[in-house]
Amino acid sequence: MRVAAIFVLLSLPLTATIIDRIAVSVGNRVITASDIDREIRVTAYLNGAKLDFSAASRRAAAGRMVDQTVVRIEMENNRYPAPTNAEIQATLDQFKQQHYDNDASYRKELATYGITEQDVLNELKWQRTFLFYIDVRFRPTVQVSDQEIQDYFDKVVKPAAQAAHPDRPPALDDYRGPIEETLTGKKEDEELKNWLERTKQRTVVIYHEEAFQ
Repeated sequence: MRVAAIFVLLSLPLTATIIDRIAVSVGNRVITASDIDREIRVTAYLNGAKLDFSAASRRAAAGRMVDQTVVRIEMENNRYPAPTNAEIQATLDQFKQQHYDNDASYRKELATYGITEQDVLNELKWQRTFLFYIDVRFRPTVQVSDQEIQDYFDKVVKPAAQAAHPDRPPALDDYRGPIEETLTGKKEDEELKNWLERTKQRTVVIYHEEAFQ
C-alpha cells in the first residue's frame, strides 16, 4: 500500500494532523516534501542563488536527494571516513569570514533563506563526507595514462597557457600534477555516475507525484 503522507499524533486522543508528505520512496527510505524544501534552500544559500521552488527545481532537488540516499545506504553498509565536527565548524567559520562582515549579517541571510546554522553545518558535513566517499570508493580503480595527460595538455592546457603568456613556451612537466588530478576527478565522476545508474536499477524508487504539484 502506497503511503502518501506522514502523520503524527497530537496530545489529544484520536486526533492527528499531517506534518509532512512523502515525495520519493527509495527502497525502504523516504524523502519528504520538507526535505526537498530544505535542500533547495540550503543549496541556494551556499551558491548565493535565488530561491526557486518551481516544479522543475523541486524535481531536480529530488533527483539529487535520491542519489544521496543511495550513497548513504552504501556508506552505512561499509566503513568510510567522515570529517569531524571541528573540521566542519572550521569550514563554516571560513565561509562566514569570506562572505560576511559580522555575525548579524550572517544571521540575517540565514533567515532570508529560511534555514538554520545547523542546516548549513549538516550540508557542509555531507559534502565533505561525500568527497571522502568518492576518493575511497572510486579513486583506487582510476588510472590516468601518460598519453591521456599529454592529450589534455596539448588540447586544453597548452593553448590556454600560450594565450596567457605568448613569450613563455609551456612545458608539460609544469602542469603534469594538476592535469592528472583533473583527469582523475573526471574519471571518478564517471565511475560514480555509472555506479549510481546500476544501483538505482536494483532499487525501487517511487516518485509520489502529488508532492510535486
